[in-house]
Parts: sequence; C-alpha cells; structure tokens
Amino acid sequence: MLKLFNKILFHQQFQKLSVYGFGQLFNLVTPLLVVPYIVSVCGEENFGKTAVGMAIAFFLIVFIDFGSDIIGVREVAVNRDNPEVLNKIFTTTYVVKGIILLLVLTVASIIFHSFPYFKSEKIMFTLGLSVLIGQFLNPTWFLQGIENVKWITLLNIVSKCIYLVGIFFTIKKESDYIYINLWWGLGMIVSNFLVFIWIIKKHQFSFLMVNKDEVFKHIRNDFSMFSSQIFVSLQLYAPVVLISYFGNNLMAGQYRIVEQIIVIFKTYIFLFFNYVFPRVCYLIETDFKRGLKNWIIYNGVNFVFVTMGMLFFHIYSYEIVSYFNPTNRYVLSNLLEVAVFVPLILAISIPLKQLVLAYNYKRFYVYLTSVMVLFNLLAIVILLPKFQVYGVFYSLIATDLIVIIFYLYQLKKNLKLS
Repeated sequence: MLKLFNKILFHQQFQKLSVYGFGQLFNLVTPLLVVPYIVSVCGEENFGKTAVGMAIAFFLIVFIDFGSDIIGVREVAVNRDNPEVLNKIFTTTYVVKGIILLLVLTVASIIFHSFPYFKSEKIMFTLGLSVLIGQFLNPTWFLQGIENVKWITLLNIVSKCIYLVGIFFTIKKESDYIYINLWWGLGMIVSNFLVFIWIIKKHQFSFLMVNKDEVFKHIRNDFSMFSSQIFVSLQLYAPVVLISYFGNNLMAGQYRIVEQIIVIFKTYIFLFFNYVFPRVCYLIETDFKRGLKNWIIYNGVNFVFVTMGMLFFHIYSYEIVSYFNPTNRYVLSNLLEVAVFVPLILAISIPLKQLVLAYNYKRFYVYLTSVMVLFNLLAIVILLPKFQVYGVFYSLIATDLIVIIFYLYQLKKNLKLS
C-alpha cells in the first residue's frame, strides 16, 4: 500500500496536476481576499461598475486569443519536437493577435468615448483595456502545449500578487474603483511579458521569418473556432452587463458578489471536466460498458460532493455573504439560496456534455450551445424587470435544465442506434 502511495505521489502526471491545481487554487482564493475589501471601500454599486468593465474585457479576450487557447495548444503539442515549426506557430500566432489587439483597442476606445452608457465611466473602461494587452502577451497557450505547468503556475501567482498589492495599497477611497481593473491588467502585463521574453530567448524564436501568407492562412483557418468561442464567452460574461444596462449597477454588484461565491464550485466542475474528459473519451471508444461505468462512478461521486457543498452554502448563506459585505445581507443571502442550484445543475449537464462530445456530436453541441446562449440572454432581459437579480439566476437554471433535456434526448438516440 505504501509503495502504491509513493508511486502515485511521485508520478510525473500527478506532480504536474498538483502544481497546476495549486495555481488554479490561487486564482480562486484571490477574489475571496479582495472582494470584501473592495466592497467595504468602494461600495456595492461601484463594485458593480468594475464587474461590468471586467466582463467586457474578458469577453474581448476571445478576440485577442482568436482560438489560440484551443488550436494553438494542439499545434504546439503536436510539433513540440520541431523547433522550426514551433517558431512559425509562435510568431505567426502573435502577429495575428497583435493585429487583432490594435483593432479591438481602437474600436473599444471609440465606443467608450462615444456611447452614453460607457461615456460616463470612460476612464474606468479605458483603463480596463490593459487586461487585453496582458492577454495579448499571455504565453499560457504555448506553455500548455509543451506541458510546462510550473511556468503557468508562476504566471498566475506573480500576476495575482501584483493585483493584490495594487488593490490593498492604492484603493483607499470610494472613487478609486476606476483603478481596480487596471491593476488586474498590470499584473498580467508584467508577469506575461517576463515569461514571453524568456520563451523567445530559450527557444530562439525570431519574428523576422513571419510570412504574410501564413498570417492570412492562420486567420482563415482559425475563424470557425473563434466564432464558436464567442457564444461561450457571451454566456459567461454577458449577464452582468445586461443587469447593469437594463437594471442598475447596484444590482450588478449584488449579482457579482453572489456569483463570486458560487464560481468556486463552477470552476471546480469545469476543471473536473477537463481532467476526466480524455479518460472518458478513451474508454467509451475502446470499451463502451467499462467507459460508461467509469463515467457513472466519476461523475456520481462528484455530484455528491457538489450537492454537499451547495447544501452547506444554502444553510449558511447569511454567514457566507456576511464575509463579503456588511450591508444588504438578507438580500444577498436570499439570492445565494437560489444561486446554489446553478452549480448543482451544472454537475449534471457537464457530465452529459462529456458523453455528447465523447460520441463526437460536435455539430449538435455547437448548434445547441449557440441557440441556448441566445435563449439565456433573451430570458435575462425578459425576467430582469420583474424578478430583478433573481431573474438572472432563474434564466441560468432554466437554460441548463433545457440543455440537459436535449443532451438526454441525443444520447438516447445514440443508445437506440447502438
């Protein structure tokens, strides 16, 4: 037994997973440290404004990445032993990202200084564009391809430390909220730039060899993946923007506080999906019965864990929100009692998504995802005036329930065909 434990403990993949998990844990802990301080100094309404600015920046990141977080990772992984090809992938990707960055920064700046909704907070929104510069420099996609999790973890830690220091040492009065997103961006810029330069020197990459035809080919080939990622990003970041636009910034702040609590389990569910998914695909392909059995065991245990966590959040909702905000505790507590159903339903829909993708129903998945994202956003706009922030969580819950029904229908058809 001791030998087995030591074998697992010192296994290379286990060590990589532990290092990667530590970095992700650092990402989850940072908001728990920062949010209560920001809310106490700047107030819920101003926190809501920064949440809108951050959501817009995170949505625009999809344009900057342009599919490199998926296609780029795969290309680097496949060609990791070919320095010449790696040079072409790295340099071409960054040239494409640079072109898109300039376009996005130009268009976003014009919008922020022209449209009334953005113009009133143009300084905050403009400073938040630093996040896009940081993401442009971000070499995580390349590090993932070569499986260098240590540097990915280091990036996370340095970036978040700069953010924490900036927040606690510069945000001292209510009006300082305009600098909150800037510090997130500065943390990304500094950490990503240092590793970006390190990668260039280590691998001796040169941008002098970039071919114009390769750049256009890259844009053309990766466009479909980029367009599909837009819908995923909309689902994640559009709700808080819609709340602010059709409601107010106070409601956006309340949503963001509650969402920041449940995002701990949402992130865990997505990480669990990424870790288990390759194994499920392999077993389904090679041994259907064994694959289905392992799928039930993996996700059954995971569902029990998530259920226990959400039950804890539901019972102690008042005590939990009290940590984040000393005012409006009863409102936030009631919101949290509804919001806990979002991770609970995700713990069902994500495993079903595993099976759908394992059976290679990519077209069905992309079509269903795009339609349901649009349905979700429309439902938020309709429900928000009557149910306020509750309406947002109602729409998220209803959308995932409908997705589950369609997943089950598609999987049932597959079982009949089998």
